[in-house]
Amino acid sequence: MAYYAAFHAAEGFIFERTGKVVTTHSGVRSEFARLTKQSPEIGKAFAAFLAEAYKFKEISDYSVDQNQSVTIDEAGSAIANAERFVAGIAALLEGQD
Repeated sequence: MAYYAAFHAAEGFIFERTGKVVTTHSGVRSEFARLTKQSPEIGKAFAAFLAEAYKFKEISDYSVDQNQSVTIDEAGSAIANAERFVAGIAALLEGQD
């Protein structure tokens, strides 16, 4: 769920900045990464988190390999980072008014 919180915040940010509706996972990650390069107020860590969280989502959803898992610590960190991500994007969008 941490990934989806960040994903939807990124979708909203992309729409507000570009007017584009981007709905695919890869499209949102790549467009968000492109925008972070152009927007110094967004830390590059946000784009990195979005990519990392997607990997966790894939592992959780599709992995059948027992050697590939998301640890409790990684999940906790992802939740905390998603909270910062959503709060940061919300603050940026509120500041646009």
